[in-house]
Amino acid sequence: MAKITLSNLRHSYLANPSGPADFALKEIDLDWQDGGAYALLGPSGCGKSTLLNIISGLLTPSDGRILFDDRDVTDLPPDQRNIAQVFQFPVIYDTMTVRENLAFPLRNRGVNEAKIAERVAEIAEMLEVEEMLDTRAAHLSPDNKQKISMGRGLVRDDVNVVMFDEPLTVIDPHLKWKLRSKLKELHQRVKATMIYVTHDQTEALTFADQVVVMQEGEIVQIGTPVELFERPQHTFVGHFIGSPGMNILPATVEGEQVLFHGQPIPVEGRLSGEGGTTELGVRPEFVSLAENGVPARVRKVADVGRHAVVEAMVGNTSVKAVVDHANLEQGAEVHLAFRQDQTRLYRDGWIATEAAS
Repeated sequence: MAKITLSNLRHSYLANPSGPADFALKEIDLDWQDGGAYALLGPSGCGKSTLLNIISGLLTPSDGRILFDDRDVTDLPPDQRNIAQVFQFPVIYDTMTVRENLAFPLRNRGVNEAKIAERVAEIAEMLEVEEMLDTRAAHLSPDNKQKISMGRGLVRDDVNVVMFDEPLTVIDPHLKWKLRSKLKELHQRVKATMIYVTHDQTEALTFADQVVVMQEGEIVQIGTPVELFERPQHTFVGHFIGSPGMNILPATVEGEQVLFHGQPIPVEGRLSGEGGTTELGVRPEFVSLAENGVPARVRKVADVGRHAVVEAMVGNTSVKAVVDHANLEQGAEVHLAFRQDQTRLYRDGWIATEAAS
């Protein structure tokens, strides 16, 4: 296990990059503490896999350094970094039994048979596959194959980091929750440093203690799942995390007053910065129907079981509100109220209100 430090890291796939647009990763500085559970979250093409490949040694960065426990490993090949990686598709040998698959990483490193038997039994118990140990891997279901692939990554007790690259992509939706829970349990038991790469917010937020949100090669926020939901530092985080995502609304600023479609909207605290494109951010959970507020017209209502999502139009701007089941018809006139301590101003995408003390 190791603390991982990324220092002034940049990477371009071009031989002679001429500007920021040519870099797949743009100036990343990051520390992951020993034994932590982390997630890299973002849409396809944001740089997640590039960053993972740099950490694993499959790519050498254009600039910057990678350190494991303050030891520079930037120029070391993967086999000298002491890492384990679990991929989207299970990497196991179909002709081997489950026992042989779990033993393979240890046997390949010359570990004695008694230690191998002990570790295989321990990992099999963690994964709840003891009854499958003598079953050929070819006969396993896809979720059990991925379990064994995870087990191969966890069976060594000397790895610096275990990295998961979209490991649940091929798993049926009804089995994903079960495997996510198992992975979280495994982290709590083995205490290894784990990095989980995904575009799925549910996977990231349920697994990780700290989530790194990426957009276009940049880190836009690092935080706990609660921090990312409650106080997004960038409109992308607000929009990307949450279902439905944060309302991002056009706004103007006059002095210390924020206006939305000419209506003054109280925000969480004092405004900071000047100029730029200004927008209001408020999550649908903090928008309510009220007697007074911003006048709007209901566009549609979606009943999602425990609550309803009302989409209302203020002029040509859509605003979503999560409410208790409301008997509203399309075209109904309503008023929207925004909870002040959860309503923020953003300038050029970045938060521009100070948190209320």
